[in-house]
Amino acid sequence: MPPAFNIGSDRVMDSTGALSLADLPESLLVIGGGYIGLEMGSVYAQLGSKVSVVELLDGLLPGADRDLVKPLHKRLNTLFHERIFLNTKVGSLGLRGNKIEVAFEGPGKFGAEQFDRVLVSVGRRPNSRGFGLENTQVEIDGKGFVKVNEQMRTTDPHILAIGDVAGEPMLAHKATHEGRVAAEVLAGKSVVFDRLAIPAVIFTDPEIAWCGLTEEQAKKDDRKHEVAIYPWAASGRAIALGRTEGLTKILLDPDTERVLGVGIVGAGAGELIAEAALAIEMGCEVTDIAQTIHPHPTLSETVMNAAEAFFGTATEIYKPKRKSAESAS
Repeated sequence: MPPAFNIGSDRVMDSTGALSLADLPESLLVIGGGYIGLEMGSVYAQLGSKVSVVELLDGLLPGADRDLVKPLHKRLNTLFHERIFLNTKVGSLGLRGNKIEVAFEGPGKFGAEQFDRVLVSVGRRPNSRGFGLENTQVEIDGKGFVKVNEQMRTTDPHILAIGDVAGEPMLAHKATHEGRVAAEVLAGKSVVFDRLAIPAVIFTDPEIAWCGLTEEQAKKDDRKHEVAIYPWAASGRAIALGRTEGLTKILLDPDTERVLGVGIVGAGAGELIAEAALAIEMGCEVTDIAQTIHPHPTLSETVMNAAEAFFGTATEIYKPKRKSAESAS
């Protein structure tokens, strides 16, 4: 909780407090357009609260693929009654009777408005202080994370660390695998935590899931890549479910055709991303996914179809593969 927002009222909550509300607020402001805020905001909106979201940056879910965020943003605009305020900061909070008065500053919204409750979800920090680590040889980095090596060993020979405190991404499934490595290390086995793909899932509706390299990171690193996208509007199962807003996206190396990353937005995206994680860990080429028979009609086909889209052979969409300059000549 940033000190400026800590006004001594339980009507200003963090994500833990939002899980134990005694009543349903008529109006709720979510400060922060990250995954925690959007997940919690979606829940309360579905329960009947009038939810607003304010984000300092120019888009929701900073760091997530923009192609994946767009369908979610469009749906949340409807769920939140077009009360998503971007490029906007919260200047101050104040208690006014049984309401929280919020001062907005920005082009998305300016002025004051009152809410029943405010959820502050501007991020989380590791709980690495206050229990004696300063009395050990454990080193902590500038963000508060405990420094570990590939065997989850800290700089103190008697202490190992796993989970959120050991560094990002702060995900339970990452922590589970780190715990397995730590236990095997303690048992004397020669193992390391070395994963190419750690899936991330945002449990909104639609869900967003990705693993491996993102397009934004590839551009930032100036890494050669190609993108294949399959829109769920072409998926028979998505049409039957009435959930055609999704898409499946594959990032691959143009020289080797090796799968570098996969992103999915749509109903049940979190259930589909495991196949992509396995493909990346095994060093699959995009043709391996395209030639793996997927059951029909299912949403899992969209992964296969995205791979086929790279070759221009996806049945439901006409998008012939572009010829290179060399082959065209």
